[in-house]
Amino acid sequence: MVDLKSMTPEELAAWLKDLGEPAFRAKQIFKWLSRGAASFDAMTDLSKPLRQKLKETALLAPPTVARKQVSQQDGTIKYLWQLADGNCVESVLMRYQHGNTVCISCQVGCRMGCAFCASTIAGKVRDLTPAEMLDQVLFTQIDSGAPVSNIVLMGIGEPLDNFDTVLRFLTLVNHPDGMNIGMRHISLSTCGLTEQIDKLAQHELQLTLSVSLHAPDDETRSRIMPVNRSVGVERLLETCRRYFEKTGRRISYEYAVIDGVNDADWQADLLARRLKGAPAHVNLIPLNEVEESPLKPSRRVAAFQRRLEGQGVTVTVRRKLGGDIDASCGQLRRKAMKET
Repeated sequence: MVDLKSMTPEELAAWLKDLGEPAFRAKQIFKWLSRGAASFDAMTDLSKPLRQKLKETALLAPPTVARKQVSQQDGTIKYLWQLADGNCVESVLMRYQHGNTVCISCQVGCRMGCAFCASTIAGKVRDLTPAEMLDQVLFTQIDSGAPVSNIVLMGIGEPLDNFDTVLRFLTLVNHPDGMNIGMRHISLSTCGLTEQIDKLAQHELQLTLSVSLHAPDDETRSRIMPVNRSVGVERLLETCRRYFEKTGRRISYEYAVIDGVNDADWQADLLARRLKGAPAHVNLIPLNEVEESPLKPSRRVAAFQRRLEGQGVTVTVRRKLGGDIDASCGQLRRKAMKET
């Protein structure tokens, strides 16, 4: 069965031509898919014979809501989506004054092993398809009734570990005949896969690249982020400089502030030195606790911020949303249906 929702309009047109159908049908089908049509019968401007042909040859498998939680604190909504094969992933709708943002997953589980993140605890099962990523945006919007204007790829999984799929998703969600969400309204978070960052830079996309740094020194970063053992902070930051030179897009560095681990003054000073002269923004994240982890939130977030700002670093502290439903940064995880 063909996964139509993972196709571009041009690919759809070529596939329909092989079925003996005119190319203009591709635009109609693409628009229906981008509106969240849950069945081919819903595509009312297609002929009945074509709809029947699509049923026989193509796949349309929207996710179902296995669980929906609404924060009593700030209205954040967390969805547990059940996919066609029974696996589940989570995504989160966050409301801001500038619009609604959906945080989506790109893999079922994650293999990166970061010590502070719940998403990696059960390991990686598989990559998501472009359609499964797109569906998180579409059906979050449909179910909540809240129009989505911004997307962050910061849910379960490492986006650059599913590179081709993520690139295809970005093409689809950005398409003018689809959801038409601009690249500058999309953020992609990575733990720092340097070769893939270089590869992404070649596409010169105008999205925001968010690099999960979390420590300025190799000893600390390697302890909490296994990926650093093969990369190293210096090499990662050099890769980020190349990315900026190629794309012109300032990089955002994510820094979860952990008590007694990465919140010392000397680490703030080292971070400031490493970022000196590079267009950068540091986003401090008060650590969100994960029950399986001994790591605790730092009590020095404000002091760490002042130390960086005193040395000319642009710093913000991430607002915590959905804390009462485990929907905050680092708390999303792959759940089995039995846990719902």
